[in-house]
Amino acid sequence: MEIKKAVIPAAGLGTRFLPITKTIPKEMLPIVDKPVIHYIVEEAVNSGIKEILIITNKNKKAIEDYFDKFDEIENKIKKSNKEELLPLIRDTCNLADIYYVRQKELKGLGHAISCAKAFVGNQPFAVLLGDDLVDSKVPCLKQLINCYSKYNSPILGVQAIDKKNVVKYGIIDGIPLEDGTYKVKSMVEKPKVSEAPSNIAVLGRYILTPQIFDILEKTEPGKNGEVQLTDALKVLAQQRPIYAYHFEGKRYDIGDKFGFLQANIDYALKRKELRKSLIIYLQAVLKS
Repeated sequence: MEIKKAVIPAAGLGTRFLPITKTIPKEMLPIVDKPVIHYIVEEAVNSGIKEILIITNKNKKAIEDYFDKFDEIENKIKKSNKEELLPLIRDTCNLADIYYVRQKELKGLGHAISCAKAFVGNQPFAVLLGDDLVDSKVPCLKQLINCYSKYNSPILGVQAIDKKNVVKYGIIDGIPLEDGTYKVKSMVEKPKVSEAPSNIAVLGRYILTPQIFDILEKTEPGKNGEVQLTDALKVLAQQRPIYAYHFEGKRYDIGDKFGFLQANIDYALKRKELRKSLIIYLQAVLKS
């Protein structure tokens, strides 16, 4: 079945980026001149997604405003004879059919995804975390969709990480297959280094099937008192096969200050109008 819908959980508080996230959602932090969530939506659209649901909370209205039409700005641009800027404004609100629902209580990723049940219906769907950015030739989500078309089962986007960082992620215990694919036996959320079954981490991209919603409804709060998606996936893996795909591309954790800085430097270096000046500046800084 074709994947037509995507869910972007974006209700988290962004505590790692305080104090700026008191008023600005972490998903709206800029990578050069576009917010993180703009890149996430583009990835979904470029992967063939038709409809997108963004899970927000009462403090994330800036996300809704960003993807809305701004007549005031358009009119001002027209009057100032800078009409070459108009596509930057118009393209933002025409990227996709975007819907919103609020997570009224911040009970974790699993609970956030459960808020998408009515939107998803009885279809497989994609999940893209709102603070995970992946730079790749083939969109990361498209890679997972291609894998789903082969196995017709839930797919987790994974990469190998430094063993010391397993405490930050959901870690899989899987059987290596072909072409970077694993059959998932089990998984654990943020394990101790000594207890991690591997260093293969789930990194912000999923293809899920609607059975996950019934499981999430019965999932008790786990790590940090939150409903963990990992716990629900462990149950799902007992009911049907789940696979993990080692996607190609460089992944940035935008919720982390260093990841945010890395992304800004790397994406700026890809811009012709910025690359030369930035290289000169960085070289000067390193020499000083």
